[in-house]
Order: sequence, then structure tokens, then C-alpha cells
Amino acid sequence: MAAASVDDVSAAAGRASMKAAGVVVDDAAVTPGYAMGFSPARELPIIRKIAIGSLKNKFLILLPGALLISAFAPWALTPLLMLGGAYLCFEASEKLWGNLTGHGHGEKAPEDLALSSEEQEKKMVGSAIRTDLILSAEITAIALADLAERPLATQAAALAVVGLLITVAVYGAVALIVKMDDIGLHLAERRSASARALGRGLVHAMPMVLAGLAMIGTAAMLWVGGGILVHGLHEYHFGPIPALVEGLGQAAAGVPLVGPVTGWLATATASAAVGLVVGGVIVAVMHFIPRKRAAH
Repeated sequence: MAAASVDDVSAAAGRASMKAAGVVVDDAAVTPGYAMGFSPARELPIIRKIAIGSLKNKFLILLPGALLISAFAPWALTPLLMLGGAYLCFEASEKLWGNLTGHGHGEKAPEDLALSSEEQEKKMVGSAIRTDLILSAEITAIALADLAERPLATQAAALAVVGLLITVAVYGAVALIVKMDDIGLHLAERRSASARALGRGLVHAMPMVLAGLAMIGTAAMLWVGGGILVHGLHEYHFGPIPALVEGLGQAAAGVPLVGPVTGWLATATASAAVGLVVGGVIVAVMHFIPRKRAAH
């Protein structure tokens, strides 16, 4: 019975982790930015502080909250998921808006310029942990939705496993990304010509890697957020949009040999389009309201 229970928890945690993969990609893409701009000696300590804060978010706040919702208000899960999905769509759309207009890049508030390095580090860690709380809440909600039919004890164990595995995977990858340029510099100083070439290649590749991660993270937010909204609309029997997305996926799945791949791509693209529309509306509202207030 114990072995069967462990297998059940492992299988449930594995499926739930796969469902949350899009948000995990975004988490791994966003976090390196919080450690940039500090001395190399402080990069790993900063990542460690953020990882510890992430574990506290998951185990002290989100896990108990998820179990309470599952036990006493399971009806609230779909609205909470849709709210989180709308936030992901908003965040991705705002990033796209910032890239198109050039707003919000390379600018520091005057109060930030007056901070000491220690104060700035504390502020960045706090900001990263708050961002992690939002992303971790979405991961927990997605995982909980996949575990809704399981016993409460299985839900608790699976959510704990998902939280631990995702934290280790995300912040392990972030630590490697952040230190990749230092690894490249170390290799560039070696005697071996191949090691020097590899080191220089790593150093030159890092800006492209970070830019690529940012693009993947934005696309993942739109795909995951839009998919959550489409699924929520289906749950509430609002048929046109879910039917359209499903129809596009089924039509693309009919392509010989590569049907599963094209079907998934079509569904993900359609979900991302829904996410972009919803996020664009929220961005427009959020940017319009402050201007109206300022005008008055």
C-alpha cells in the first residue's frame, strides 16, 4: 500500500508538473534579471535567497491555501485559474508593449539611484520573491486543477513534490545561466585553444541566450494564460472561443506524419492569440486610466 501510494503521488506530481511547464519556463526566464548588475560574488547568494523565498512561498502560503480551497471551496479553483491566466496574459502583453514602445527599459527611479549596493540587493530580492509568489501561485493552481479528483493527502504530497522539484529545477537552471559568462571567462584563460574558443563562445552567446529566454518566457505566458482562459470558458459553457481553438487544433492534427506536432502548435498558437487579445485589452485599460487621472 505504501509503494502504491508513492507511485500514485509520483505519477500525479509528474502530470501536474508537465501541465505547469509553461509557467516554469517563464519563471526561469524572468529570474536571471534580478541577479544582473551585481558583482559576480553576489550573484549566487542572491539566487539562493530568492530560492529560499520561493520555497517559503510554496510551503507556507500556497500549499496550505490550495488545500483549503480544495477542501472547502473547490468551485473557486476555475475563477482563480482564470484570474491568474489573465494576469499572465497581461504581463506578456505589457512586455511586448514595452519592447515596441521602448518604455520601461534601462530606466531607474531616482530613489533607486540613491540606494547602496546592499539596499539595492535587498530590494531586488524582495521584488523577485513577490514575482515568484505570483508565478508559484499559478503553478500551484494549475497543479491543483489536475489533482482535484485525488484524495486530500495525495494532493498535499503531490503539491509538495511539485513545489520542491520545480524550485530546484528553476533556480538550478537560473544559477547556471547567471554564472555562464563567468564559466566562459574562466575557460577563455585556459591554455587549450579549444577551451579558449568555447569560453569566448559562451561569453558572446550569453546576451543572445538571455534574449531568447525572454522571448520564450513571453510566448509561454501567452500560451499558458490563453489556454487557461479557453479552458475556463469551456468549463462555463461559453462555447464559441473554445470550439474555435479546438477546431483549429483538430484540423492541424490531420497533417500526415507530423499531425500531433502541428495540432499542438495550432492549439498553442490559437491559445496565445486569445491571451494576446485579453492581455492587450488589460494593458490598454491600465495605461489609459492613469493618463485620464493625470489629465484631471
